[in-house]
Amino acid sequence: MDILGTVSKLATESGFSAFFTDGGWKNLVMIILAFILLYLGIVKKFEPLLLCGIAFGCLLSNLSFFVSLGSGNALFHQDLWDAFLDPQSPYYHSYGHIMSSCGLLDFFYIGVKAGIYPSLIFMGVGAMTDFGPLIANPKSLIMGASAQLGVFAAFIGAVMLGFNGSEAAPIGIIGGADGPTAIYLTTKLAPQLLGPIAIAAYSYMALIPIIQPPLMKLCTTEEMRKVKMVQNREVSKKEKILFPIVVATFVILLLPSTAPLIGSLMLGNLFRESGVTDRLSDTAQNALMNIITIFLATSVGATMEAGTFLNVRTIYIIILGLAAFALSTVGGLLSGVVMYYASGKKINPLIGSAGVSAVPMAARVSQDLGVKYNKANFLLMHAMGPNVAGVIGSAIAAGFMLSAFA
Repeated sequence: MDILGTVSKLATESGFSAFFTDGGWKNLVMIILAFILLYLGIVKKFEPLLLCGIAFGCLLSNLSFFVSLGSGNALFHQDLWDAFLDPQSPYYHSYGHIMSSCGLLDFFYIGVKAGIYPSLIFMGVGAMTDFGPLIANPKSLIMGASAQLGVFAAFIGAVMLGFNGSEAAPIGIIGGADGPTAIYLTTKLAPQLLGPIAIAAYSYMALIPIIQPPLMKLCTTEEMRKVKMVQNREVSKKEKILFPIVVATFVILLLPSTAPLIGSLMLGNLFRESGVTDRLSDTAQNALMNIITIFLATSVGATMEAGTFLNVRTIYIIILGLAAFALSTVGGLLSGVVMYYASGKKINPLIGSAGVSAVPMAARVSQDLGVKYNKANFLLMHAMGPNVAGVIGSAIAAGFMLSAFA
């Protein structure tokens, strides 16, 4: 038995040997980043349901680089997806080629690239969302629309920094604090940016309780924050059933590109409100949502390969994403201030900050700050109106950009 030969083979073919190859250190950096993200998800509880999966997908993808130096044993093959997206390649948009050569994470990623996972996530969100506050107070739509300010401001900023329109559009969507929409638009327009955009979107969603309160205090006075709003009217069952049908019909006819997201969102809500599909509603809210979250998170994390993630453009995306989110919050607050005066000081402008579509976290932040200034204040259900309007608004904004740049 050739012991020295066996040892030599292990030394040259093991993953550890790849640390010393050209570019191997970059993958080592990404592995360390994966450890940091796991810490934030598990210990700090920053969006753990998604961040843990994204971090582990990143870890597996970069570890697989060290398996025979990125050979066919790899779990994710960026070269396969480069060929898939190259119009000059014989494998352009060939899922058959992907399936014949794919690793485990390539297989998972098919659902992201085809837009399946974000749409199914929206179905689960629809099944969990009560649109009653929005139906009872349609003026909430104004705040939800105003909270898209950061989306278009960040789009302009990204173009000024050298991103093309197809890349700038999903960067802007980070401002909507809507992870599935950001992922959906990125896979359609700029899949090479999926890793940094997903990390930025979900990081800022997790940091809402830290980012928003200073902006809320900056844009409102103490007198405004003390306003106690009257209870909304009761919404009938018929209204709740008709709402998803009417919204889906109108929005999809207006912007056909929104059909996958808006259609799934409203279908899930119809399951919830119809009263005859409780089992489907329960499945969409729980089992389906959890399964898709696993596939979505790990496959998004797999795209965080060193070659595509470690560059100055990632830093630009992180900064632009923060600016987009902050401006979206300010846009919703300023519309709340306008409505405060227009209503004769009957609307608390704090609910405008919930116009970003992080449901229900943004609404809870409005409630928590409002009750600090008025113990009798109960803003949660009022804030849910702009909050769910923001979900619809970000999907419409994404549909508009998809129509413009696809």
